[in-house]
Amino acid sequence: MSLLTVEQVSKGYGKGPSRTQVLDDINLTVDDEEFVAIVGFSGSGKTTLMSLLAGLIRPDTGEIKVADQKVTQPGPERGLVFQNYSLLPWMTVHGNVHLAVKKVSPTASKKERNKLTDEYIDLVGLYPAKDKRPGELSGGMRQRVALARGLAMDPKILLLDEPLSALDALTRTTLQSEIESIWQRSKKTVVMITNDVDEAILLADRIIPLHPGPNATLGPAFKVDLARPRDRTAINHDPVFKGLRTEISAYLLKCQRGENEARDLGVIELPTQTPVELGRSNKERGRSNKERRANGYLELTGLGKTYDTPKGPAVIVEDFNLVFNKGDFVSLIGHSGCGKSTVLSMVAGLNVSTTGGVVLDGQEVDTPGPDRGVVFQAACLLPWLSALDNVLLGIDKVFINEPRSVRKEMAQYYLDLVGLADSIKKYPAELSGGMQQRVGVARAFALRPKVLLLDEPFGMLDSLTRLELQDLLLKIWDQAKITTLMVTHDVDEALYLSDRVAMMTNGPRAGLGELVTVPFSRPRDRLELLKSDEYYQVREQLIGFLEGQELKRGSVHQAA
Repeated sequence: MSLLTVEQVSKGYGKGPSRTQVLDDINLTVDDEEFVAIVGFSGSGKTTLMSLLAGLIRPDTGEIKVADQKVTQPGPERGLVFQNYSLLPWMTVHGNVHLAVKKVSPTASKKERNKLTDEYIDLVGLYPAKDKRPGELSGGMRQRVALARGLAMDPKILLLDEPLSALDALTRTTLQSEIESIWQRSKKTVVMITNDVDEAILLADRIIPLHPGPNATLGPAFKVDLARPRDRTAINHDPVFKGLRTEISAYLLKCQRGENEARDLGVIELPTQTPVELGRSNKERGRSNKERRANGYLELTGLGKTYDTPKGPAVIVEDFNLVFNKGDFVSLIGHSGCGKSTVLSMVAGLNVSTTGGVVLDGQEVDTPGPDRGVVFQAACLLPWLSALDNVLLGIDKVFINEPRSVRKEMAQYYLDLVGLADSIKKYPAELSGGMQQRVGVARAFALRPKVLLLDEPFGMLDSLTRLELQDLLLKIWDQAKITTLMVTHDVDEALYLSDRVAMMTNGPRAGLGELVTVPFSRPRDRLELLKSDEYYQVREQLIGFLEGQELKRGSVHQAA
């Protein structure tokens, strides 16, 4: 029986020539107790679609019905959980969830409402933290509160708008399992927007892509014919899982080619200008330059970071050792808080190491410098400067011997390289998230660095944009052969891009746990990798390590 029906719904904004048609002819039926995942691409109108389903906005044409009742406004039969937590910071966990209970049970006694509130908090595993405020909680715990509040509305349909996209891999994995468990116990109908194909396969009965806008439409539904509960390690061997991943990925890549025709970069002829040497100290480490270079182009030796706290020294990273040959691409993965970004920031010179050091091309570095280009998770663009001027900032600093006209040509070249030739005069606010990140990549490569440092550069992007930028990064890297260290929470991203994957142990006192060599030759074809049994064997090794670290962390917390 269909609980939710969307019939020929369209929605646009603006009037006349400036009008943008965001959604066009959206049709969808969701059965009672069904879990549907919509894979939303950047700019596809997924937020508009979720707002329509929630009744926050009205469609221009068509209608939405829940249990045969037309949706005209928000209602308690539809519980909405956003990507950001939207919690009241001055209220406790209990207070935030109690708001929803009080709204849907106004005639219940205070004792009854408190009991209901505690039940929903316990359902998401937060009862011990019910008296804490949002500022005292981790990101994963805050999202549990938002989920409990959504469930407390006792809705017929639970609407999840990318609820886990801002979380690290292990927290996300834990909440995925809890969402499935809660769904099975509560028997709610769920519509979830996600940018993670694996997440959709693990949770949903059907997966439906939302094509990029304007005039966005829903694509064909992919049925997930996997028994529940779904164990992410076990299904790694399931031919149905492998086939579904390949089929969905092929469809996404087809959308990528159709909506944004991939440019054949061919052989990249990089500018020949030489950057000035800035930002590196010349500390001796007891070895000659020849001896240093013999061990590696980039060396992280005994690297450690300790912070002073009121309770004493807090050792975040301890005795971290890793050696890169010139041109190596190494990904660094581990759970949230283990010190991945701390290691990267010490290599960048943004954070001074407490012990050990970093040697690049025979010289120790302990301050920031243009020989290390950094791309962060957020693009970090100056909003009052155009894309061109944001890239020129670094070029003007390190190519000071070149005429202004040459520097401008260099900035234009790198923006063209990342597909932004038509957007060089646009400001960050006029660019999508993916386009902003392209500017960040262009800015880093334009410095002609010896080392490229990527701190989860695609973590906040949708599936389609992430696939596109991974391919773009790989193409540029393959031509430039820049030594690269990338922090990522995405196992598949690490396998597709890297030569080796370094896995960090839990913090505090985090170090290098395992170093896995990626056995696939270059150039790599994404779809061929997904068909390979060896790919899933290496993937299982990485996932197994991460899950083992999570079990260790859980044991430590229980002992505490």
